[in-house]
Amino acid sequence: MEGVSSLEQKLSTYLPASQVRRVLRAFDYAKAGHEGQLRQSGDPYISHPLAVTHILADMHMDSEGLMAALLHDVIEDTEVTRPQLNRRFGKTVSDLVDGVSKLTEIEFSSRAEQQAENFQKMALAMSRDIRVVLVKLADRLHNMRTLGVLPPEKRRRVARETLEIYSPLAQRLGMNDMRVEFEELGFAALHPLRHRRIREALRNARGRRLGVVAEIQEALENRLQSEGIVASVTGREKHLWSIYQKMKLKKRSFKSLMDVFAFRIVVDSVDACYRVLGVVHNLYKPVTGEFKDYIAIPKANGYQSLHTVLVGMHGVPIEVQIRTREMDDLANYGIASHWFYKRGPGPIAGNQSRANRWVKGLLELQRQAGNSLEFIEHVKTDLFPDEVYVFTPDGKIIELPSGATPVDFAYAVHTHVGDTCVGCEINGQLSPLSQALVSGQRVRIVTAPGAQPNPSWLDFVVTAKARSAIRHFLKYQQHDESVELGKRLLDQALSRFGTGYRQIRKSQIRHLLKETGAKTFEGVLQQIGIGSRVAYAVANILIPVADRGKVAPNLDSPILIDNSQGLVISFARCCYPLPGDPILGHISPGRGLVIHRDSCKNLTGIRDSREKSLPLQWSPTVKGEFPVELKLVVASERGIIATLASRIAEQDATIERINVGDRDAASMVNIVLAARSRVHLANIMRRIRTLKPVRSVQRVKN
Repeated sequence: MEGVSSLEQKLSTYLPASQVRRVLRAFDYAKAGHEGQLRQSGDPYISHPLAVTHILADMHMDSEGLMAALLHDVIEDTEVTRPQLNRRFGKTVSDLVDGVSKLTEIEFSSRAEQQAENFQKMALAMSRDIRVVLVKLADRLHNMRTLGVLPPEKRRRVARETLEIYSPLAQRLGMNDMRVEFEELGFAALHPLRHRRIREALRNARGRRLGVVAEIQEALENRLQSEGIVASVTGREKHLWSIYQKMKLKKRSFKSLMDVFAFRIVVDSVDACYRVLGVVHNLYKPVTGEFKDYIAIPKANGYQSLHTVLVGMHGVPIEVQIRTREMDDLANYGIASHWFYKRGPGPIAGNQSRANRWVKGLLELQRQAGNSLEFIEHVKTDLFPDEVYVFTPDGKIIELPSGATPVDFAYAVHTHVGDTCVGCEINGQLSPLSQALVSGQRVRIVTAPGAQPNPSWLDFVVTAKARSAIRHFLKYQQHDESVELGKRLLDQALSRFGTGYRQIRKSQIRHLLKETGAKTFEGVLQQIGIGSRVAYAVANILIPVADRGKVAPNLDSPILIDNSQGLVISFARCCYPLPGDPILGHISPGRGLVIHRDSCKNLTGIRDSREKSLPLQWSPTVKGEFPVELKLVVASERGIIATLASRIAEQDATIERINVGDRDAASMVNIVLAARSRVHLANIMRRIRTLKPVRSVQRVKN
């Protein structure tokens, strides 16, 4: 372990003497606080914060961040309090230490919830000061380096958490060196046997590759020198975790992965990057479609580089990355490279703002998520991006993960645009909202006032922002619909006692909440709406027997059904009710109000129960499309299904499902289609009957 004198030496290379003295003062304070404490390895406890500070000093972290690293465990593990730190080292340092301390473990009902809650806290701390997460990442890195002293089970748990959360987080912040070390250490701890086997195979392959690597490197260096370009050319070693992942996920053999040779060329200026690209493309033939310009369009974490794949001697593939020295530091240190160059115009400041934008996005996700597990589910999608870059109509670039759709694009532009999206144009052509976007496309979103997110969007959106915004909207819409339905059901139940919803008094509501243990009256209405409370039982509690009026036996006013799109109203798939059919409803726990045709056989036992069944009626202004099933007997002729589909489409109806079964010389065809009303259905059936091969058409009743 590097000591305090080597730390002083390291800091004096980039910090003023006064700041170095403050950092050393923090070391003395931390050492005194941790006096007598030992790590599980038997080393003095101060060795851990000192090692964390060395990691950050290598990134040229500022003095306040370094002091926080030295003191990051004193609030939690010693008698020192936050006010004491505040007085001695200032508010910024005490806030940073407090931010890191709050990320320590607390008890939760499950391990997953604990991990999720910790990450949620980290997101909040990051939003206040990004240095909090850098100290936390350095803290985790040193813990991973000293993982061997832990029992095997805990070792595997820490390694899995590192690979799932800390490694992707380091990647998202552009800290490639740290990400690679997290992955190598995590892989060794989680799968020691696989790690050892791949390491040995790599060592054996390395000997065979050395000659080829040296030959390609020499050819590149000679050509660049002859063109008068000053550049450093290095062969890139493949990492064990990335080899393992490619073997597992892409089903690639170890040999095929080793057949690719990778090089990095580092130059002084952006202009030189493009000149080098021309030189290497002149030297070796480039592979079509394998060139990526991350200098013109940086990755979401600020990464910049030119990537190209060439075909070298004897047909060997050569991957080449071309970048400037600043870009190389940024690729290795990410957000931490900000401390190498300080604030200012250019890519480093851009990297800082990208990280801050992402952190702000995390806060928005956090506000919309129902709990910490839902939040971390959203974030994990965001932590594994393989970006596509598309353009708004006015030429602004939007970064999205691979597989993103126009709905993801709409939410990336603005939540309101996503919520009111009804269609899209890709490169001027109308396209489906579920179509995966490709880099370089120009996307225009069509919105409509009053439009709402469709629950089916959740089946294809990939960004955390879109998913959480849709869920957030639907959650509140379902709540509002449930409360509204609960009011109508309670009003109907109260009508049996000679009163109504508007006549309920505050004293009756207080009595109800006391009897049921519910927190709010709105909560009770919502539970009635989704079917977890019976309206008749609630009415019984609200209206004492003495207060009940006399009511005619058939006075129940029917509930009006005026839409097919409700989240707490569903239409039974056993009888497919249509506007115009006599209908009856019953409340199903979790599903809300389920609507059947009055004649449906599945209502036996419910139909005559006033508590279970509800009189319903279609609203005169009912709108929407409703599924209905038809059974056809048709002569077995070629193309008959296509002809049927064409006839149905002519009547402005869509087919949801079609099944065909043979019966002697005829075919039995079952079609589920969407119709607006009984009149609409009658027109469709009339058009189908005019087809010569159709022998009979009837609506399926049950």
